Amino acid sequence: MHTTEQFASAAGRVRFSLPVRVYYEDTDAAGVVYYANYLRFCERARTECLREIGFEQKALLAGQRIAFVVRSVQADYLSPGLLDDALHVVSHVDSLGGASLVFRQKIVRGGDLLFEGRFVIACVNLDKKRPVPLPTEVRNKLEELVQA
Repeated sequence: MHTTEQFASAAGRVRFSLPVRVYYEDTDAAGVVYYANYLRFCERARTECLREIGFEQKALLAGQRIAFVVRSVQADYLSPGLLDDALHVVSHVDSLGGASLVFRQKIVRGGDLLFEGRFVIACVNLDKKRPVPLPTEVRNKLEELVQA
């Protein structure tokens, strides 16, 4: 089972690190991580980050009918991940908008940077299929991370 560790970076910003092992299913025929799987690893890390600060996406869906959806992605693939690598997905909340937030994420293997991404995440009401403001309790927790 994967766990999320919270730690402070050298700059003082709160970041979350999620360990990920590369399995055969994550790779192409050459044993290299298939590019779309970096996005899956980042999605997992964002979910665990929210869980770590006290919010389950399933509960937000059931209680408030809201979901967090990816609005845009900027991705830089810098070096290949390989079968059986032990990776870490390091995430931090970069900024908050009215109905959105920006995650900066990187995937590392030891001291090697494999991937960097910027993800704009929108808060959406599922019934109306429209953006809605971040719930106050979620915003307050996320603001703590941005200001840390």
